[in-house]
Amino acid sequence: MADDPQDKPVRPRATLGEEVGAKATRKLKARRNAAHGVWFGLGMMGLVGWSVATPTVLGAALGLWLDKRYPGPHSWTLTLLIIGLIIGCLTAWRWVADEDRRMRDEREDGDA
Repeated sequence: MADDPQDKPVRPRATLGEEVGAKATRKLKARRNAAHGVWFGLGMMGLVGWSVATPTVLGAALGLWLDKRYPGPHSWTLTLLIIGLIIGCLTAWRWVADEDRRMRDEREDGDA
C-alpha cells in the first residue's frame, strides 16, 4: 500500500518558541524595510523605464547623426535604435533579476 501514512517521511515540527521567534524576526525586518511603499515601487518602475529609454534614445540620436554624415543604403537610425532598445531591455532584465535574487536571499536569511 503506497498511501500508508507510515511510508511518508515525518518532518519535525517547529516548537512554539521557534515559530514565535521566526514571526518576530519577520515583523522586525518588515519594520526596518517600511520605506518600501508605493512611492518606492513607482520609483523602481521609473528606474527600469529610464534604463530602457536612455540607450534607445541615444542609439537613435547617434543614428540620425550618422545618417546625416554618412548616408548609405541602410538606415543607421533604425539600426542603432533597435540595438539601443535591445541593450536597454537586457540592462533592465538584468537589474530586475538581481533585485529579485537579492530579495530572495534576504527572505531565506530571515527564515533560517
